[in-house]
Amino acid sequence: MTDISTLTGSDNYYEDFKVGAIFRHARGKTVTLLENVLITNLVMNSAQAHFNEHEMGQTSHGGVLSFGGVQLAIVLGLSSQDCCENAVAELGLDRVSFFQPVSHGMTLYAITEVLEKRDGEKKDAGVVLFRHAGVDGDSRLILEADRRVLIRRRKPVGA
Repeated sequence: MTDISTLTGSDNYYEDFKVGAIFRHARGKTVTLLENVLITNLVMNSAQAHFNEHEMGQTSHGGVLSFGGVQLAIVLGLSSQDCCENAVAELGLDRVSFFQPVSHGMTLYAITEVLEKRDGEKKDAGVVLFRHAGVDGDSRLILEADRRVLIRRRKPVGA
């Protein structure tokens, strides 16, 4: 059996996170029409702003807008390698806010701050509260979300 610790990063266990630490995640992701159509259809969001190029082309946006769930999924994904590789469970998303419209072709980046840490109910994991920010290529704030994650400890308490 493969030791799971060989499959994840060596510096993203519960003990490694410090309150106040800020991560600017290395990768960016350009929003494409594919993601917008796929995710928007999967969640049955039928808003014209996401599908009607003719209608939206006549607005100040100049075309369809990406569904906010797409941006949120991208930002959570971009942050996961640094923050959640050793996650045992996702516990919650709170304070999700969107500040700017996003259209296809925009590139998003993620920045994360560690807000809080506390012991979990299990001895082998603790809870970390992250604040994720999604920004565009000009560093304009696109979205923010707080994410609570149960993260594996390097060594269980008392071991």
